[in-house]
Amino acid sequence: MAGAASALFLLDIKGRVLVWRDYRGDVTSVQAERFFTKLIEKEGDPLDPVAYDNGVTYMFIQHNNVYLMTASRQNCNAASLLLFLHRVVDVFKHYFEELEEESLRDNFVVVYELLDEMMDFGYPQYTEAKILSEFIKTDAYRMEVTQRPPMAVTNAVSWRSEGINYKKNEVFLDVVESVNILVNSNGQIVRSDVVGALKMRAYLSGMPECKLGLNDRMLLEAQGRTTKGKAIDLDDIKFHQCVRLARFENDRTISFIPPDGAFDLMTYRLGTQVKPLIWVEAQVERHSRSRMEIVVKARSQFKERSTATNVEIELPVATDATNPNVRTSMGSSTYAPEKDALIWKIKSFPGGKEYMLRAEFTLPSITAEESVPERKAPIRVKFEIPYFTVSGIQVRYLKIIEKSGYQALPWVRYITMAGEYELRLV
Repeated sequence: MAGAASALFLLDIKGRVLVWRDYRGDVTSVQAERFFTKLIEKEGDPLDPVAYDNGVTYMFIQHNNVYLMTASRQNCNAASLLLFLHRVVDVFKHYFEELEEESLRDNFVVVYELLDEMMDFGYPQYTEAKILSEFIKTDAYRMEVTQRPPMAVTNAVSWRSEGINYKKNEVFLDVVESVNILVNSNGQIVRSDVVGALKMRAYLSGMPECKLGLNDRMLLEAQGRTTKGKAIDLDDIKFHQCVRLARFENDRTISFIPPDGAFDLMTYRLGTQVKPLIWVEAQVERHSRSRMEIVVKARSQFKERSTATNVEIELPVATDATNPNVRTSMGSSTYAPEKDALIWKIKSFPGGKEYMLRAEFTLPSITAEESVPERKAPIRVKFEIPYFTVSGIQVRYLKIIEKSGYQALPWVRYITMAGEYELRLV
């Protein structure tokens, strides 16, 4: 294995050490604090997550008002240790609801216990919050009983405990895709991509073996099946640690023993250009110094059999606009002066439809001779489209195999939603 971490530090927003755990004795807290304080005081570009100083490599991430940092004198795997820091954040959030400076100060005893279990002599160990919570208890009355480490710690399947039992065995799989789009004022798409996740909730007894099949082009071609119009190419695939990677590389089969409860089985990205699902055009007219009018057209550009729900279009308006008079062909609107925006809400937006909004605002009749240039915020859109995916990904099968032979009910649902979905006016 690549080089280990020498120590792990939890620092406040000014770079001062709150909690630290020394694993190898070759990096001191004073040395790390002095270096990191100088680093964050530098003005200019955003900080790189990996820095080198005086023979020590520092790797860090920020969460709220806390920095998490590892230091190593060895040639270590930086990506592995950065991922470990993100898992530390997940574990602390599981224990403390939220990770911030105050929660660390209030729970420093539990923090040290967790750091001792999650890393040993600088090597990452157990990072599953549910397994750790079986033998590291936060409630005092639960500490009276002598706890023994759960079997999962000593098993190959470190993310699942033995002896789990449910009266009703069910698996819920949500295929969730977020569409990120940025359109300039000329109507050209500057950036577009789709980020997807297979979110699973498993309530299964025993140690079940699950197999999942997707309409993956490489898999279908390897099996000699037709790929016309049904197969997809996914980029940047990332699996949960429960997936057998060797099996996937050999025959593209996703085989795994799931953790108990909710987890992200897989994330992926689709880099091809995406047509905006909801297109918004806005015309702003100033009829005089005291009155302005906004005319907005919203058009759904997906098939009629699909329907977008909870559509929310945030339209920027002048900071000094007042007394809105709004008419809509569908939905309702509210003026949000704290956001300098008019929010148009449409509960149900079927495919192939177009709706309009017309709004008039009153402006101050007196303007400064040297007025500040008006802020040009983009139009932001939020929506959800159930039973629909942009990528065309399909779950071909989800099999659950267990030695006891019980029957499990798998439920699969598809959802597409807006991620960073913005259309610029100028």
